[in-house]
Amino acid sequence: MTSVGALLCQGGRALREAGIGDSRREARLLLAHALASTPEALLREPRAQVAPESVDRFQAALDRRTAREPMAQILGHAGFWTLDLEVGPQTLVPRADSEALIEALLAAQIAPRRILDLGTGTGCLLLAALAEFPEATGLGIDLVPEAAALARRNAARNRLNQRADFVAGHWADAISGRFDAILSNPPYIESGAIAGLMPEVSRHEPASALDGGDDGLDAYRAILSQLPRLLTPAGIAVLELGEGQGPAVSTLADAAGLRVLGGREDLGGITRAMILALQQKPVGGLPDPV
Repeated sequence: MTSVGALLCQGGRALREAGIGDSRREARLLLAHALASTPEALLREPRAQVAPESVDRFQAALDRRTAREPMAQILGHAGFWTLDLEVGPQTLVPRADSEALIEALLAAQIAPRRILDLGTGTGCLLLAALAEFPEATGLGIDLVPEAAALARRNAARNRLNQRADFVAGHWADAISGRFDAILSNPPYIESGAIAGLMPEVSRHEPASALDGGDDGLDAYRAILSQLPRLLTPAGIAVLELGEGQGPAVSTLADAAGLRVLGGREDLGGITRAMILALQQKPVGGLPDPV
């Protein structure tokens, strides 16, 4: 049999040669997954012997990661806000940058009762919002039925299924009624730029959740045109932005009868969230404008 330490050295070297940063930490995560253990336990027992079947599981996971499959897809879950979420190839992996939308919603100092999430994916935005607003209910829409099914599982996983519903559809085309808060992380990558993204994204995440058309703005045009009929008079929408897209989305919002109330930066200092409202109704307590 092979020891934990030897497998970690082997795995770290393979990951490093594949161009993956922090290779030693990732090797620990993969071996812990194969052993149904924790990275901390591996550090405490580097001489422990690993059974052949566990070595095989580790090698299979290592092969997937060196092919640049996202770590979260291999592990089957990822953290977002206060939640632990199932992930899969039918959705984007939840990213810490998107937590800026939840921060923006909380900073708005409103108490939404109905929340809509357009392009819900794993359900991360809607479920994080519902965790913060215990009186609220929510609806998540995704074009891909398998993504909506995964989001429903995540609602149950985080004990929010009594207040969340997820359905397949094209944006809000089939939705009626109004919402106090609308969240969306739409596809916003320019079509021609997708092939140049890191392999974890370009090869393994769904193109439908990435491709924003020739200028990256197709999804914003579709969403912004529907917001006036969907927002309550005092409601707000919070949209995720790609880097540098604020001015273009602001122009589209103004043409749709919406005004920009503020923005929120991600941990990298990029304006990641844009807060919008109907033009005729002021909303107080919001962050500084974009």
